[in-house]
Amino acid sequence: MRFKIELCDTRRLNSKPQDLTDAYGPPSNFLEIDVYDPQIVGVGRNRYTTYEVRMRTNLPIFKLKDSCVRRRYSDFEWLKNELERDSKIVVPPLPGKALKRQLPFRGDEGLFEEAFIEERRVGLEQFINRIAGHPLAQNERCLHMFLQEETIDRNYIPGKVRQKDNRDTCACSMYIYFYITLIQS
Repeated sequence: MRFKIELCDTRRLNSKPQDLTDAYGPPSNFLEIDVYDPQIVGVGRNRYTTYEVRMRTNLPIFKLKDSCVRRRYSDFEWLKNELERDSKIVVPPLPGKALKRQLPFRGDEGLFEEAFIEERRVGLEQFINRIAGHPLAQNERCLHMFLQEETIDRNYIPGKVRQKDNRDTCACSMYIYFYITLIQS
């Protein structure tokens, strides 16, 4: 048995020559997340460090294109645990807990030493960018809450965020059309 292969239309889809703006301009879709400005909050045993998490994107799945929230290490732990429990993605590790730094007989600042805070900030930034860059994680409600809500509602209902676009409207319109046609016949 012989197979005959026919080549149909082999024209290029985009015949416009590329210029410098196309080649070096901003990407069509982007998601930038920075973790910066660590601040120590509280006094004595109630001290902890918060980090500002700034997101900028043009991805249609996110309701806000720019957001800036303050998060602490335990919030990052919450996000990791939620993703491990509710999604099918492999969640990268967080920077370590630094239990040795909490010992009272250490001569340094422990958890609040500037070098440690910077090291942790870099690790948290790498963690959140790896998570948010994953296409399946971008649909998770917990990620959206973490990046865009001022406070995290730990009693939220886990699930996916749906993007409302023309395909949803078109599919709904087609369903209504077929339903009405079926009823009329």
